[in-house]
Amino acid sequence: MKTTKEQADIDIHNNLVNNLQELLEKNVDAEKGFAKAMQDAKNANLKNFLKHQAAQHGRFVNELDQEIRNLNETPKEGGSVTGKLHRTWIDIKTALTGENDEAVLEECIRGEKASLEEYEERIKQNNFPPQVETILTNQLGEIRGTLSRVKTLEDIADSIN
Repeated sequence: MKTTKEQADIDIHNNLVNNLQELLEKNVDAEKGFAKAMQDAKNANLKNFLKHQAAQHGRFVNELDQEIRNLNETPKEGGSVTGKLHRTWIDIKTALTGENDEAVLEECIRGEKASLEEYEERIKQNNFPPQVETILTNQLGEIRGTLSRVKTLEDIADSIN
């Protein structure tokens, strides 16, 4: 039988792992989404932006994967059903709008806003160990940086039209 402290330690560990697994899964989804959008984009500037975003989320995946392994756990493989559905939605929307780069860009921005909210909520609601907190805060900062460049993204969209 476990003591109260032992059970609390297990619960803290499981909560940390679950949070990291869910963020890992969302970043796998984001990486795949940006890579898919990059294949569909026509504008060279937009393709470059999407390539950068896919690489950024790929790096996030690697960082989260390593943290999960540091906790002696096995990282999840692949993305979520929700992410797959979102990529399908992007495909449908792109097809309906005549493979409009602006529609692809809008969905990518929407996805980054969702990532921002997810990170902010998890950081606010959890007391992560300092190393994990630093990684998540840095990733959040990069996502914020992307969204602060929305003006640049709008310029790209304007050059598409």
